[in-house]
Amino acid sequence: MATSKKRRRDPERTMALKDHLRELRNRLIKAALGILLGAAAGFFLYDWLVQVLAEPILGFESEGRLAEIAFNTVGGPLDLMIRLSLFVGIVISSPIWLYQIWAFIMPGLKKTEKRYAVGFIAASVPLFLGGIAAAYSVLPQAVGFFLALNPEGTSNVINPDVYFSFVLTLFLAFGIAMVIPVVLVGINMMGLVSGKQVLKSWRGVIMLIAVISALAAPGGDAVSMFFLALPLTVLFGIAILLCMLNDRRRAKREAATDAEIDELLLD
Repeated sequence: MATSKKRRRDPERTMALKDHLRELRNRLIKAALGILLGAAAGFFLYDWLVQVLAEPILGFESEGRLAEIAFNTVGGPLDLMIRLSLFVGIVISSPIWLYQIWAFIMPGLKKTEKRYAVGFIAASVPLFLGGIAAAYSVLPQAVGFFLALNPEGTSNVINPDVYFSFVLTLFLAFGIAMVIPVVLVGINMMGLVSGKQVLKSWRGVIMLIAVISALAAPGGDAVSMFFLALPLTVLFGIAILLCMLNDRRRAKREAATDAEIDELLLD
C-alpha cells in the first residue's frame, strides 16, 4: 500500500532501488500465492490429468513394441501428485502471475501507453494457454517418434518422473516461448530497445527462434520444433511491427513536445 501511494506521488516513476526491490518482492509473493491456490485445485484433477497425459504412452502399440509407466519408489506417486498439482496451479493462475509481471513493468510507462500494455496483458494469457495447447497436440507425435525407435519385440518401462518431466518441460517451454514476443513489445514500450534494432537483427531473431524451439522440444525432435518455430516466427513478426508503430508514435509525440518548447522559447 505504501508503495502504491508513493507511485501516485511520483508521476515520473523515479523510484529508488530499495522501492523497486520491495515492489518486486510483493509481486513475487502475490504470484506465488496464486500458483499455490491453483495447485490446490490441481489435487482434485490429479487422477484425470495423469490419465490424459499418459495416454500417448499407455495407448502406444506398434509392431510388437509396448510401453508402460511404472513407479519404482514408494514416494513416487506423492512426488508426482505435487508436481502435477503445481503445474495445474501455474496454468490456472497464469492471469495472476502474468499480470504481476506486467504490473511491475507498467509503472515505468507513460499514462498514454498504459492502455496498450493492458492489451498486451490480455494477449499474454491466451498465448500462454495456446502454447500449452500446441504442446499437447504435439505430445502424441513426439512420444510416438521416440518409442518407435525401440527394436521390434521390445518394450519400454518408463519411470513417471522421467516421462512427466518430459511432458511438463514441453508444455511450459511452449507456453513461455509464446509469451516472449509480448515481453519484447513491453521492453520496447519501456524504451530499452527499438523496433528498428530488432528488425535489423532479424537473422539473429530467426536464430533465436530456432534455438528456443530446439531447447523447448525435449529430445530435439523435428515435429515439436516445427510446431513451435512456426507460430513463434509469426508472433515475433507481429511484435516487431508493433514495436515500430510504437516507435513512430513516440517520435511524433517527442517532435510535438519539442515544437511546443521551441514556441515557448521564441515567445
